[in-house]
Amino acid sequence: MKSLLNRRSALLATGPSHLVPVAHDHTAAAPDDPAASLTTAPASEAAETTETVRPVTTLRPVPVVPSQVSGRPVQMADTTEVEWLAEEEALTPFRVFRSFDYSVSLLFHARELAYYVAMYQEGVLWRALKATELEVAEAAFHHFEEQATRLSDGETRRAQLAAQNEQLARMIAQSEAQAERLRCDLQRNATQEQAVTGRQHQVRKEVAQLEAQRVAAQAQLNKAHRQIHQLNLTSNEGVPHLPGR
Repeated sequence: MKSLLNRRSALLATGPSHLVPVAHDHTAAAPDDPAASLTTAPASEAAETTETVRPVTTLRPVPVVPSQVSGRPVQMADTTEVEWLAEEEALTPFRVFRSFDYSVSLLFHARELAYYVAMYQEGVLWRALKATELEVAEAAFHHFEEQATRLSDGETRRAQLAAQNEQLARMIAQSEAQAERLRCDLQRNATQEQAVTGRQHQVRKEVAQLEAQRVAAQAQLNKAHRQIHQLNLTSNEGVPHLPGR
């Protein structure tokens, strides 16, 4: 910008004179002289006058691809020509980069000793550059590679979030299944515990009944033994006493 201003100042200082209207004494000029109302002004005054009405220079848009890479020229390639060369199998791929739906290829045209850098979107040729030196083509390839990476950032994040959501869904399903199993286990344990408690109560009841039966049977047995003993005593009273030898 500073160099442009210096160049413009130099041009204005050394430029030609301009005709500007000035006031004159009508008595000094002839009434039929058409140049009487105009005179040649100095270059400095012309510069001041044109400076106030000079239009603003239109800014140029930033190119999508650089016009030069590493200080060496690279030019836009004809996409139709690149597609035709690819169909004719006249291009040899040197580098290939792919990120989701975007891909970049560094292609070599051996017949013309030229290099093409092509960017594809969903397999369709989108942009293409042409260079005559490999270093320039590689720099252009890296430039397109960075563009493809930036363009696919959203898809990268989308894939990551989709995978994380699927993982969370699986973890939620596993957690819910585990919770359901725990609820079933608790319910089964409660049912089993109730059954065991009832069984123990029934066993204790049966044990009490059997104990009562045992006591009654023992008492009956004791009574029977007493009766037998009494009968034996009564039976033995009728046996005579024999003298001993």
